Amino acid sequence: MTDSQLIQLIKQGDTELYSELMRRYQRKILAFVYHMLKNSHMELIAEDLCSETFYKAFRSLHSFREVDASFSTWLYTIARNTVLSELRKNRAGNVSLEESGYTPVAPLDVAPEQAALRKERMNLVREAINSLPEKQRSALILREYDQMDYQEIAVILDQSVSSVKSLLFRARSSVKLQLESYFYEPEFDEQAERV
Repeated sequence: MTDSQLIQLIKQGDTELYSELMRRYQRKILAFVYHMLKNSHMELIAEDLCSETFYKAFRSLHSFREVDASFSTWLYTIARNTVLSELRKNRAGNVSLEESGYTPVAPLDVAPEQAALRKERMNLVREAINSLPEKQRSALILREYDQMDYQEIAVILDQSVSSVKSLLFRARSSVKLQLESYFYEPEFDEQAERV
C-alpha cells in the first residue's frame, strides 16, 4: 500500500494505519533529528523529538495535501522545524551530522590498516560537514545521505531550488577545500629532487 493510500484511509478514520507510516519513516527521521542535534550535545532527546514529529504530523494529517509535497518531504519539514524550535529554546545554534545510521560497514575481508584508514577518512569528512553552516549542512545531508531531490530539499529548507543548488555547491566546495590537504598526494617531482 502506498503512502497516499494509507493517508486516505487514515483520514477516513482508520487511525491504526498511522503506525505503518511511522514504521516506514521512523528510522530515517530519527537519524535526521539526531544529525541536527549532534553538535549541540542534545542527542539524548532525539527520540523525544522524533516522537514529537510524528505526533505533530498525525495531528496535522488532515491538512496534508499531496499536491504541495510528498508525505516524506512534509514529514522531514516537520522534523526540521521541531528540532530548530528546540535548539532555539536551548540557545544552541549548531546543527551537525552524526554517525548513526550512515556509517558504512567495511567488509570482513578488509585489512585492519585499510579499515582504520577508511574510518579516519570518514571522520575527517564528518568533521568537515559538521563545520558547515546549518542550511548548507542540512542540504548536504538531505541530498547525499537521504538521496532527496532538489525540489524536496527546497520544500524542507523553505528555499528555492536555485538556492538549494547554491547551498549544495558552497557546501561541497567548502568540504573539498577542508579535505584537500589530506587527500592530495603530490606526485614525485624529479626536478625538485635534483635541486
